[in-house]
Amino acid sequence: MSTFSALGIRKEYIQSIKELGISTPSEIQEKTIPILLQSETDFIGLAQTGTGKTAAFGLPVLHHIDTNEANIQALILSPTRELVQQIKKQLFKFTKYNEEKIFIEAVFGGEKIDRQIGNLKRTTHIVVATPGRLIDLIERGSIDISHVKTVILDEADEMLSMGFKQDLNRILKFTTESNRKTWLFSATMPEEIKKIIKTYMDANAPRVEINRNSLVNANIRHQFVKTTIKEKAADIITYLVKREASRGIIFCRTKAGAQNLAAHLIEEGFSAAALEGDMQQKERDKVMRAFKNESLQYLISTDVSARGIDVSGLEFVIHHQLPEQLEYYTHRSGRTARAGKTGTSLAFILPYELERIQEIQSELNIKFTEVTV
Repeated sequence: MSTFSALGIRKEYIQSIKELGISTPSEIQEKTIPILLQSETDFIGLAQTGTGKTAAFGLPVLHHIDTNEANIQALILSPTRELVQQIKKQLFKFTKYNEEKIFIEAVFGGEKIDRQIGNLKRTTHIVVATPGRLIDLIERGSIDISHVKTVILDEADEMLSMGFKQDLNRILKFTTESNRKTWLFSATMPEEIKKIIKTYMDANAPRVEINRNSLVNANIRHQFVKTTIKEKAADIITYLVKREASRGIIFCRTKAGAQNLAAHLIEEGFSAAALEGDMQQKERDKVMRAFKNESLQYLISTDVSARGIDVSGLEFVIHHQLPEQLEYYTHRSGRTARAGKTGTSLAFILPYELERIQEIQSELNIKFTEVTV
C-alpha cells in the first residue's frame, strides 16, 4: 500500500484530498502520479471513468503551476460540459490549503461566450475546456495558449466519438509546435486515438494501463430479466412499482427511445425525465438539477448524455437495451454503487440477447444472475 506522500504529493494537497475522503491512492494514481510529477514527458493512461484519474493528472498538473506567472500553463480537454465543470470543481477543492492561489477557468459550449471571455481576462493558470468552445475562443483571439506547458486529453475516445476529431487535431497542432507535453487518457484505444498518439506524441511516452477486470465496481449486483418487445415497458414499470422509494437511471440506446420511454413513464404517473443529446443546455441543466436534488426520481438517458453524471445514492441502473459497446456497460453500471454503497445493474433482454450477456460476463469478468420481475 503506498501513500500520497510517498508518491511525492505535497502536504497541503494531502490535507485537502483527505478532507474529500481520498486517503490511499487508487491504482491509476499510484502508477501515474510519480511519472507525471517527476519528469516532463508525454503520457498515455488507459483507464475508465471512476478510477480516480482526475486526481491522477490533476494533482501533478497543480504541482507544476508557477503562480508567479499569470499565464495559462495547462489545458485540460474533456468531452462534455458536465465533465469540464466537474474537473474544475475537483481541482479547485484540491487547492484548498495552498498558500498561493491557483486560478482555474472552465469554458464550454451552451453558455454565453462573452462571459467566458470576460473571465479569461483575469489571471488564469489552468483552463478546462470542451474542444469546440476552445476553438471558438482561439479563433476570436480571446485566449492565449502560447505559454501552455501541458495539454491533457481526458476521455479522448469519447471526444472523438462525439465528433471532436477536427477540433482536437487543430488544438494539438497549435500546442505541439513548441515543447509542450501531452497527457492522454482514454478508456479504449480505437484507431483514431492511435493516430493521435503517433502524430502528436513522443513514441517512447510511458503508458499506464489499469487492469480492465478490476474496473467494474465490486459492489454492483448484475442481473438480467428475459422479456419481449411487447412486454418490456410493462416489465420495467412493474420493477419500478416494487421499489417505490428507490432512485435510478434507465439507459436507452437512442434519443427517440429515451424520449418515448420517458413520455410513457410520465403518463403512468412516474416522476421521470429524459436526458438526451438534442436537448437545449438549459433543459439538460434543469433535468440534472432536479435529479440531483431528488425532486426527480428517474432519469431516462442515452449513453453520451450520461457521461459525467455523478449522483450519489442511486439504487439501480436499468438497461432498457444492452449498450453496443462494452465500455458503455461499465460506464452505465458505474452510476450506481458509488462511494462504497451497493447497487443493482439490471438488463431487460430479449431471448436472442442471452449471448451478449455471456460476452459481457467473460469480457468484464463479472457474473450475471437471471431474475424475474
